[in-house]
Amino acid sequence: MAIQRMDNVGIVVGDVAAAVAFFVELGMELEGRTQVEGLFADECTGLDGVRCDIAMLRTPDGHSRLELARYRSPAVIDDGPRDRPHNVLGTHRVMFAVDDIEDTVARLRPHGAELLGRIARFEDSHLLCYLRGPDGIIVGLAEQLR
Repeated sequence: MAIQRMDNVGIVVGDVAAAVAFFVELGMELEGRTQVEGLFADECTGLDGVRCDIAMLRTPDGHSRLELARYRSPAVIDDGPRDRPHNVLGTHRVMFAVDDIEDTVARLRPHGAELLGRIARFEDSHLLCYLRGPDGIIVGLAEQLR
């Protein structure tokens, strides 16, 4: 038995509207919003009294989705600084292929994006960078060179 596909990546955020604006500027499409609560949410997450706002976004090709979740209850746990380096165990990032990395970074800066390093060239094949987005989310960008 094998998995069918990866359905989505879920990220907890403090401000759904700001996170949606960031990822829409990146080029994702808002698929919908909803609120999740009830016994099934408690059982699924292992938390009690879940009440959560959800926004689902999809990539333009329709193959990948990102679920942004803002917990109203139980209270969100802020486990420390959001500017931790990329090499902390359990750190995750979401990588996107873009057609113009410099333009993408410039468009995301007004939404709070900050480069972790700089745009780097990998041989003659790609330009790559990591940036920090809303709530400290690490976002990778890759531009394939022609």
